[in-house]
Amino acid sequence: MTFIHTPVDIGYEDLTATTLPAGRTYATPDGKRYPSITTVLSILSKKDIDAWRKRVGEEEANKVSFRASNRGTKVHLIIEKYLNNDPDYAIGFMPNVIESFASVKPTLDTRVGRIYGQETALYSHHLGVAGRVDLVADFDDKISIVDFKTSKKMKRKSYIEQYFMQKTAYAIMWEERTGIPITQLVTLIAVDPGLYQVFIEHRDNWVKPLRDTIKRFHSEISL
Repeated sequence: MTFIHTPVDIGYEDLTATTLPAGRTYATPDGKRYPSITTVLSILSKKDIDAWRKRVGEEEANKVSFRASNRGTKVHLIIEKYLNNDPDYAIGFMPNVIESFASVKPTLDTRVGRIYGQETALYSHHLGVAGRVDLVADFDDKISIVDFKTSKKMKRKSYIEQYFMQKTAYAIMWEERTGIPITQLVTLIAVDPGLYQVFIEHRDNWVKPLRDTIKRFHSEISL
């Protein structure tokens, strides 16, 4: 499988990220500094995460969080290498990462078309947020924001609404930077053991929840 890349010029090479106690921020080319969209949306799950940490203890919580984060990072990387047509994409990865990749590979091969951006740093003056989108590509022949996730179990749609808000923010950022509108949002989840899920949403259904969450973030958090 060979993927065709047609990079879209966004006017800059990258954005500088800084991690502060309250979360990550990005500096824009014109000197603004905005919180990352993942930092903003983290307030939606903070209460549940704090309760879980209290229940299992900080040491165990840190171990679980590290394992999950490390696996997620590695799965993202192997997918990125595969989409970049690297013939050695699987070299150096542990079997569990390769298994997660194998579960989503058929979807990548049959539903992802032309690629316009990968790991692209974006920002929006309109929303006052920034972030790094996993993939902008044709999915089922329609230009889409595509996000890769990992999970230990199957997800219900009602549990992952912040995923849809995250991609809505990327779609708005992309249109603001390039002038190219995107309305299709794709969430591709590699689920243990060897399963996967695909959720497809329309951007406009999540604009209001996104704006409400950004407003709540600024009322509660000071960066």
